[in-house]
Amino acid sequence: MAGLNVRFTDEELDALRQRAEAEGRSMQQFAHDAVVAAINERSRLFNEAADHVLRVSEELNRRLA
Repeated sequence: MAGLNVRFTDEELDALRQRAEAEGRSMQQFAHDAVVAAINERSRLFNEAADHVLRVSEELNRRLA
């Protein structure tokens, strides 16, 4: 499995530690899940935008075809 080193300030690292502890998870698992959630959210927003554009332009595309 590939790895990634991420640098945090002392304050950021402390906040990460506190949040992970509050949720009963390791810092690594908490950070991993946060990154995956961010990736998924971006994909979801892109897909929603693409669907919206397709719906809005459906009539125009039909007339241009």
